Amino acid sequence: MSRIAYVNGQYVQHSEAGIHIEDRGYQFADGVYEVCEIARGNIMDMTRHLDRLNRSLSELRIAWPMDRKALIVVIKEVVRRNRVYNGLVYVQVTRGVARRDHVFPAAGTPSSIVVTAKRTDPKASAARAAKGIKVITVPENRWERVDIKSIGLLPNVLARQQAKEEGAQEAWFIDPDGTVKEGAATNAWIVTKDGTLVTRPAENGILRGITRTTIFDVAKKLGLKIEERGFSVDEAKKAKEVFMTAATTVIMPIVAIDGESVANGHPGETTLSLREAFFDVAERTPAC
Repeated sequence: MSRIAYVNGQYVQHSEAGIHIEDRGYQFADGVYEVCEIARGNIMDMTRHLDRLNRSLSELRIAWPMDRKALIVVIKEVVRRNRVYNGLVYVQVTRGVARRDHVFPAAGTPSSIVVTAKRTDPKASAARAAKGIKVITVPENRWERVDIKSIGLLPNVLARQQAKEEGAQEAWFIDPDGTVKEGAATNAWIVTKDGTLVTRPAENGILRGITRTTIFDVAKKLGLKIEERGFSVDEAKKAKEVFMTAATTVIMPIVAIDGESVANGHPGETTLSLREAFFDVAERTPAC
């Protein structure tokens, strides 16, 4: 079955979808995006994702491309047309099409929107979680407003490519003082010897991940303590467990950092219990 995309008011064949060459997303990375997990026919945490989309648009002064309720209808329709039961749905909004100029286009220029969906294999993800993944560390070299989910991701692309070339699956950005910020596409967590979950505060310097936010609800259900503070690479290497969170990976154990094993080099019980409980705690919106 061929894939279907929604582009500026039309459902089109994915292979034939296109945008104008002077769309500001293409010219300036002047746009934002969201991605939601689709699990067992449900769109996960959609309310929180759309709330964050609203914040990103507001921070960049980009107008909503349509009413929020209408966008929900479009998202569900794209998922339905692509028959995605387990997968991901992407929403990307840019400042629109205008003659190339750094300043904003004229007032009233409509925003551009693209919505796509694709299938993923939950068995493959589960197998990956059972084994765990590896991360490398790279110096922080991004702009300061990483709290905005911008489509300007070139440093992230380079970091992920470096990770791949070094046999890892994710890269952590590290501050000059050795403090872990976040992954190229994930939030970073450790579990201390006493079982406390630790993650960096999201007030600034990192993206407030939606899966990260939902983990607070999951931890409460499981009776686990969370501490929001910075932690160093060295502390992470000595932690009881390490994991990352994102809509694309949910909760994924990390078993090695820069080639050094974490604990016994296998996924930990706390991480796996969080992953097991996530679906029952997260908001579930039926896709159809």
